[in-house]
Amino acid sequence: MFGGGKPELSAESYPDKRNIPRMDFLVLFLLYLALVLLGFVVICIGSKIHYLQGLINRGAQIFSYIIPECLQRAMLRVLHYLFHTRNYTFVILHLILQGMVYTEYTWEIFGLCQQLEFSLYYLFLPYLLLIVNLVFFTLSCVTDPGTITKANELLFLQVYEFDEVMFPRNVRCPTCDLRKPARSKHCSVCNRCVHRFDHHCVWVNNCVGAWNTRYFLSYLLTLTASAATMAVVSTVFLVRLVVMSDVYLQTYVDDLGHLQIVDTVFLVQYLFLTFPRIVFLVGFVVVLSFLLGGYLCFCLYLAAINQTTNEWYKGSRAWCQHCPHMARPPAAEPQAYRNIHSHGLWSNLREIFLPATARYERKKK
Repeated sequence: MFGGGKPELSAESYPDKRNIPRMDFLVLFLLYLALVLLGFVVICIGSKIHYLQGLINRGAQIFSYIIPECLQRAMLRVLHYLFHTRNYTFVILHLILQGMVYTEYTWEIFGLCQQLEFSLYYLFLPYLLLIVNLVFFTLSCVTDPGTITKANELLFLQVYEFDEVMFPRNVRCPTCDLRKPARSKHCSVCNRCVHRFDHHCVWVNNCVGAWNTRYFLSYLLTLTASAATMAVVSTVFLVRLVVMSDVYLQTYVDDLGHLQIVDTVFLVQYLFLTFPRIVFLVGFVVVLSFLLGGYLCFCLYLAAINQTTNEWYKGSRAWCQHCPHMARPPAAEPQAYRNIHSHGLWSNLREIFLPATARYERKKK
């Protein structure tokens, strides 16, 4: 396919433009991506926005009349196992997807880019990011997030101030029978109380708390960077291929018999027919880069203001105590939530990457 540093498409691989109808697969593919993104957003924020939560509940009720009861029970058991018990399903799925993406990158893109004389530093960057990402992924999986026990209960009680709104003083965990330090939460999946609890992540099969938030953020950052780097390399390869083969200068006959200049839709269709796996890979890593990038920005924003995902969610419920649709006892007065743990950007980041409990442990020793 390639010779003398310039790609030459064979007659077999070059599609006859006169026989190619102007397909709308690109529009359908973009519509599919939009639906996936919409579903992802609804799942992520549906539980936070009460109107969306009501819509989701009503949709579940409608489906309950359509789906047989035995199938509903089976689905509930599977969902309970996947999302409410500790298991390695998503860890294995994560590694399989990562392996498939890098196998395709190595098998096709790396070799073709070498023939196009891409810089080796440029081509090896995704592998370097992969190694760093796997290190932080492992640390996120195996590091204790900050489990509260009888031995360290008093230590954790001294770390954060109680705000008496989201974290009242002298509250005990009914499951662990421990006094709950400020910013802690009992994880029903791991069955333990976690200090500075952020969330339980099924992809690392572990809670994200005071002691492993730094590893989780680094894992998320390197995963986003690796996906974005691979998307850039693959896209540049396809663009250079189109430019060097002069496909964009050609014309074709449309379904009505009119001569048309090659446009973006036709180029994407042509590349899809010529390199289907590479185009699918580009689409996957581009969408993944946007999703991971959006979530990374959200996590960095919470880190900058020293707030956890759990506090962000509970803060919305505290704010919604002022909303008319939120039921509360007549004598109860709404209390506004205020983040009292933010002490400036650098202090907030230092608290994540140098957890406060470490200083108390050194004093104790």
